[in-house]
Amino acid sequence: MENKKSFGKKFSDFMAKGKQNFIIIFALIVLVLIFTALNPNFLNKFNVVSMAQSLAPYAIMALGVTFVIATGGIDLSIGTTCIASAVIAGKLYMDGVVPLGATIPIMIAIGGVIGLINGLLVAKLKIPAFIATLGTMMFGRGLSAIIVSIPNIFFPSGTWYNKVFSNYNGIPVGLLWVLLFALICMYLMYKCKIGRYILSIGSNEEATRLSGINTDKYKIIAYTIAGISTGIAAIFWSASFPTVAAATGNGYELDAIAGVYIGGTSAAGGVASIAGSVIGNLMLVVIRSGLNMVLAKFNLNVNSTYATYVLTGIIVVVAVLMDVIKNKNAAKIKVEKQPKKKKTSPQQEK
Repeated sequence: MENKKSFGKKFSDFMAKGKQNFIIIFALIVLVLIFTALNPNFLNKFNVVSMAQSLAPYAIMALGVTFVIATGGIDLSIGTTCIASAVIAGKLYMDGVVPLGATIPIMIAIGGVIGLINGLLVAKLKIPAFIATLGTMMFGRGLSAIIVSIPNIFFPSGTWYNKVFSNYNGIPVGLLWVLLFALICMYLMYKCKIGRYILSIGSNEEATRLSGINTDKYKIIAYTIAGISTGIAAIFWSASFPTVAAATGNGYELDAIAGVYIGGTSAAGGVASIAGSVIGNLMLVVIRSGLNMVLAKFNLNVNSTYATYVLTGIIVVVAVLMDVIKNKNAAKIKVEKQPKKKKTSPQQEK
């Protein structure tokens, strides 16, 4: 009987945690059906590959920043760090300093160093995450442009680099890498003490610290993971879009972070959905591509980018509102379920 109750409780907890993901998947399917009905070319092979190429860098940035958001923080530098990593490594390749293969560890290293700096600023110097990462965002964007000193960096196209990280004979291999990285992030978040402590910090940092856990250490780890992820995202960006403009990337972080919130990771910290981060960014890619194709087909004089911003803004607000309502209801249920004190008679008190 107890086993049945335990199973029932676990199943209900799973359903409660996954409810938002189910809603997002349902909404995603509806969007695909609508865009396909309005423009049958939406699901043609070329557009599917194009969407997959767009998804890979955003999804990988989102997976990394999920660890930061789970602590209750934010990282605004991931977009510019991604581009800065690509342009600096690409410049070294263009100048013949390093071979193409060596740009991969260079990008990851640059992203990791910037992530580490963010972690130290937030955890050790106690600078608010918004301010610290805003500073590194601007710093990285400007410094990379100064180092590169040319407007555009060109990665080779049609090489092993593109086939391994972007498009192999029409197969969007970037999606396979995203799934692999998502599995690694799931392991770190749900099966390792790194993830448990990061979620604990997001739930109640002071209680976590008083329990003997080095909260500064795990905050730094969270920001470093986000930084390494931006370096990895730079690989997929440069493989999919061989021309990378210096001093750009501003705004890319907002798309990635929006997908994290849509996917069910709590803006307040303590709750994280790795799968949801991928699904949320997939939804944004579908919206962006679908609106572009529908508006073009019907010759509507509306900029698809601006229309995407409008729809994305509404979806993000609704997703965060759902999270707020869920947290309020959970707190209310917790209060109502607190055991009542048993009344004692005067004789028992004696």
